Amino acid sequence: MFNSAMGFFRLIGMLEGLSFLVLLGIAMPLKYYADMPLAVTWVGMAHGVLFILYILAILAVLILKQLSVGKSLLAVLAAFIPFGPFILDYRLRKETVK
Repeated sequence: MFNSAMGFFRLIGMLEGLSFLVLLGIAMPLKYYADMPLAVTWVGMAHGVLFILYILAILAVLILKQLSVGKSLLAVLAAFIPFGPFILDYRLRKETVK
């Protein structure tokens, strides 16, 4: 999966999407319902680092012309939607199979 910029982009997208879901579904409920704010601190930091890597990976595939400008913008938008990176990855895989 690391053999190309697109492979790195897809991997980071999966990790970023997973960290977003963990942040929303586990860390935030722990903070607000179990009075454990440290969960958001650590998961939030990990998610922030992965988000930055995700944006850099989008720029890499855009510069290498492996992704169009429109799809790059869609990839950025997907980062703000729960399950967005997973749906985007599915669509990208479906396009490359054709």
